[in-house]
Amino acid sequence: MVVQKPRYTGIRWRGWGIRLVLLGCLLWASLAIGPCPVQASRWGEEQQLLAQAWAYVDRAYVDPGFNGQNWWQVRQRFLSRPLKERKQTYQAIEEMLATLGDPFTRFLDREHYLSLQTSTAGELSGVGLQIAIDEQGAVRVIAPMEGTPAEQAGIQPQDEILAVDRVPVAGLSLDEVAERMRGRSGTPVTLKLKRQDRIWEVELVRQSITINPVRTRFFELPQGSVAYIRLSQFNGNAAAQVRQAIRAAEAQGVRGYILDLRNNPGGLLQAAIEIARFWIPKGDIVLVTDRHGIQDSIPATGEVLTEAPLVVLVNQGSASASEVLAGALQDSGRAQLVGTRTFGKGLIQSLLELADGSGLAVTTAKYLTPSGHDIHRQGIQPDVVVAEGSVPLTAETLAGPEDIQLQRALELLGQTQGIPVAKSP
Repeated sequence: MVVQKPRYTGIRWRGWGIRLVLLGCLLWASLAIGPCPVQASRWGEEQQLLAQAWAYVDRAYVDPGFNGQNWWQVRQRFLSRPLKERKQTYQAIEEMLATLGDPFTRFLDREHYLSLQTSTAGELSGVGLQIAIDEQGAVRVIAPMEGTPAEQAGIQPQDEILAVDRVPVAGLSLDEVAERMRGRSGTPVTLKLKRQDRIWEVELVRQSITINPVRTRFFELPQGSVAYIRLSQFNGNAAAQVRQAIRAAEAQGVRGYILDLRNNPGGLLQAAIEIARFWIPKGDIVLVTDRHGIQDSIPATGEVLTEAPLVVLVNQGSASASEVLAGALQDSGRAQLVGTRTFGKGLIQSLLELADGSGLAVTTAKYLTPSGHDIHRQGIQPDVVVAEGSVPLTAETLAGPEDIQLQRALELLGQTQGIPVAKSP
């Protein structure tokens, strides 16, 4: 996930009486929670660190039932352990968080915590995979990034990762799996993958990956041109680049737009909100609900860049911020969605720092589409369902002659404006 310096979005979390900053799928927060001074006097440093982690979750976790367990008893059980060194404490915190049954709520050692606080400025190093852990504990691909070793090797959304360098990933955290795939540019890594009944291994060579999130092309049709905008990730540059693409298309007098969010795993939620405002004149962009059921909304601002017809392409690799944007455009009636059901990632995490510089990622809220549809685990159903063709979607095949989802989008725009279907791009 790409993160950047937080910016306030105008959401007031009334249930906590504090303000938090919405950032992509993450919230940055400082709750200033520590152990009770009386109790702290009886505890060693290790117990105090575990108690701080417990208190963060107790105060902020999105499920007030804590997965159907007595969270205070969980606290007592883990504090009763003879914690004598930091490694033992970290292990206890990980086990305590695991009782929540939420793979997105997790412990981060100092290195991983700092890396999530640092903006990548659109540059990554690795194999180019966005991953998640499903309800059964399997590590699955959300989407490969365009032009990366993972995409070139034919890895697809929903592929399961079984092992990294022949080390099984079962029981590893998301960050541990990602860490095993990271490494110096030019070094190899072997992944064992599963797709339905097929199991295979593939060796990838890590590389530095520069992400340019927006690509644009035009389809010249008899009655006018259509601008195709491909958005591969919501990083810090995405909104500005989409704005530039729309303005350039408007200057050419295009008759309609296709916004391609397929295999876009998300990123900065703020970028998705800004892009939605380019298209939606009024109403809500997204609803956010906390543990108390309190909802806040983020509205459109009325400063749209175009009123031309819009079709949005989505698939099972469209996740998180992609689903926020697609849901807003669908619910507002601003666009038709074409493709297949989206991934279904609708939770928001907070990054919370512990006393020794390590931290937690804690699920603190979830987001809904403007109509109240819960995205998490359900995804968004397109208006027009079109399965992907036999040719895998890659940087080379997207928007090509065999891209049947794109052809259906062009057909819809033709019906809207009297533009016939393009037989080939």
